[in-house]
Amino acid sequence: MNLDRLQAARFTSGDVELAWYEAGNPEGFPVLLIHGFASTAHVNWLFPGWIKTFDEAGYRVIALDNRGHGQSDKPHDPEAYHPEIMAADAAGLLDSLNITSAYVMGYSMGARISAFLAMSRPQLVRAVVFGGLGLGMVDGVGDWDPIASALRADSIEDVPDARGRMFRAFADQTKSDRLALAACISTSRTLVSRPDLAKLDMPALIGVGTRDEIAGSAEGLAQLMPRARSVDIPNRDHMLAVGDKVFKAAVLTFLADVEAGAI
Repeated sequence: MNLDRLQAARFTSGDVELAWYEAGNPEGFPVLLIHGFASTAHVNWLFPGWIKTFDEAGYRVIALDNRGHGQSDKPHDPEAYHPEIMAADAAGLLDSLNITSAYVMGYSMGARISAFLAMSRPQLVRAVVFGGLGLGMVDGVGDWDPIASALRADSIEDVPDARGRMFRAFADQTKSDRLALAACISTSRTLVSRPDLAKLDMPALIGVGTRDEIAGSAEGLAQLMPRARSVDIPNRDHMLAVGDKVFKAAVLTFLADVEAGAI
């Protein structure tokens, strides 16, 4: 099943309207996919083959475009992008579909949103997958102010910072609203405390590329959670790890183990 062949559905969360998509087996157990910063449901989940992977495994797949991204509304106010608010968006989507329990998978910023969703509505999250974000979830991932500056710059040629240029190029490639993204990156990086992570007792998987210089250690984050395991995604950086076959296999094995009660 192909997201390109599906009409984006829409729902209202607070004062914004968000786009979401559904694929896979309508009778299967639901998997909610939450994409990363400057990405979209298509870029994170369709194009790298995740929709096909979950479809073939028999799951019901639900993906949303986060506020500020894709076909969703794009406020320019930084106060609209705190992770608690975006987690409420994701919870509201599940509530609107009368889904009381789902697997939740997020990549990068989407992993942070997934953590806030799991903290605020643990009964909704049967198991969680954090991709592209390890110990950076609790320790931070460096100075991202240059990324906001890069997004506001008139031209990528005016951006001296290497990481800023990388994200600016990605935003240009995905034809994003750069001012909305600059607002988002300003307030979406709230850290998760170690005590709060320790309270998350649902099964968890953390996957990070071995060449990812942003995410922090997957194993280090897993050690902070009572029922977590980690996977190193070999020879992949932050941008390329999301669609790796090792990551896909690890996620399917993890979910099968959850269903079998083995984790």
